[in-house]
Amino acid sequence: MQNRWTREEEIIVFNLYCKIPFQKSSKNHPEVIRIAKLINRTPSAVNMKIGNFGSFDETLQAQGITGLVNASKLDKEIWDEFNGRWDILSYESEKLIFSLEGKDIEEQFAYDNIPQGKDIIVEVKQRINQNFFRQAVLASYNNACCITGLNTSALLVASHIKPWSVCNANEKTNPCNGICLNALHDKAFDRGYLTITPEYKVHISSDISDLYDGKTVEKLFLSYDNKYIMIPEKFAPSKEYLLFHNDTIFENWR
Repeated sequence: MQNRWTREEEIIVFNLYCKIPFQKSSKNHPEVIRIAKLINRTPSAVNMKIGNFGSFDETLQAQGITGLVNASKLDKEIWDEFNGRWDILSYESEKLIFSLEGKDIEEQFAYDNIPQGKDIIVEVKQRINQNFFRQAVLASYNNACCITGLNTSALLVASHIKPWSVCNANEKTNPCNGICLNALHDKAFDRGYLTITPEYKVHISSDISDLYDGKTVEKLFLSYDNKYIMIPEKFAPSKEYLLFHNDTIFENWR
């Protein structure tokens, strides 16, 4: 008989829950298989645990997507402890994964010289959180730009809605403070040439026409004005952060 799930195993699977599209999770998913081997569980058991976590996710429920009904007390405890505490989840779960792989997490993420005077632990945690944020955001949007649908991973960016420079540690890692954009629209979003309203509609600044010729603006920007973005199955953009971008970033680039 399989041993009871441990706290550490559940934290690792919650990490995985954040990093793969919920409806694409299966016992045959390569990441499910990888994590199953790592924690000595079957892929089916790991996939069921992901389904258990999905049963607590209100974003999924709002779309009529339901998880499994046999969630345990420990499942709920892990969900309540880490859901919304993304910076804590990211570091703790990644550290557990690296440990099981026999790797030193600090060595792996300090892949180039840490600037003199920088705290190594702080720098490593920041890099881990950035990596977690990107994976969670891109997975939520099924690796496609939420405006154009472009699905070439190398051209996609996990863009912060509330800019990194003014976020606290948890906001920097919160997938609900992220949207998946292609590199061009990410840059325009960061500079305030476009925004996304709390109703999830694209709004293009008229000032952008000062920078580009008419045909380029029409094709790459104005054709998307007032269109709905693709809303992810989980980690939908927070309306609080969208309002911040609308009020603080949009058209304030001059």
